[in-house]
Amino acid sequence: VQLQASGGGLVQAGGSLRLSCAGSIRTFSRYHMAWFRQAPGKQRELVAGITSGGSTAYEDSVKGRFTIARDNAKSTMYLQMNSLKPEDTAVYYCAADSRWDSVLRRECEYWGQGTQVTVSS
Repeated sequence: VQLQASGGGLVQAGGSLRLSCAGSIRTFSRYHMAWFRQAPGKQRELVAGITSGGSTAYEDSVKGRFTIARDNAKSTMYLQMNSLKPEDTAVYYCAADSRWDSVLRRECEYWGQGTQVTVSS
């Protein structure tokens, strides 16, 4: 099982980026998916998650700015990030697990390689 994250880059504050996570999982639709991020010197945090049924959850600081979505036909998950702030700077990881509680505990079974997002002020 492989997850490939892409779409990171350098953007000015207030700008937008769209991250993608392509999965090689045959039963992609059955997995709960999530985006995590880790900034230097900080713990990895859950940014947004989407269940196999399409329900979503967001970390408080990104609510109203980020949108998570999935396209099961393409085995791909997305994170649309708008109104980016310098504090959003981090390496963003996509992850998948068959259990939602594992997602919430940041203990997903499958992880992508990470993509760097840098927001300049």
